[in-house]
Amino acid sequence: MNKLLSVTGLCLLFAGCDVVDRSTPAVDRDNTEINSRDVDDNSVTPMDQSNESIEIDRVAEIRKAVLDIDDLSISGQNVKIITDNGKVVLRGPVASAAEREAIGNVAEKFAGPGNVTNQLDVEAD
Repeated sequence: MNKLLSVTGLCLLFAGCDVVDRSTPAVDRDNTEINSRDVDDNSVTPMDQSNESIEIDRVAEIRKAVLDIDDLSISGQNVKIITDNGKVVLRGPVASAAEREAIGNVAEKFAGPGNVTNQLDVEAD
């Protein structure tokens, strides 16, 4: 009898946990749906990363500098950094516009002005 009451209580508890406010639909930038744009042949993806040692070294330098940014979110730490022919593309979700700008500035420091395409998306609150 105690097991039955415990199981019933747990079921009721979990049933109440599915309360979601759907009044303001927002795009979750950390979602597979947002990656549907990668199907387009014109989109730059990590598969476009150059295998030239200078490009790999540039990614490593940028990644290290990004990780040195204070109070960076996990999403910000995990952005995609893609380099090819001296150009850098930044992709992925970040927590705020300030993170987007800070990561873009770091990449520009290593790649030079005009060589960074910042496609970072600010996550929905």
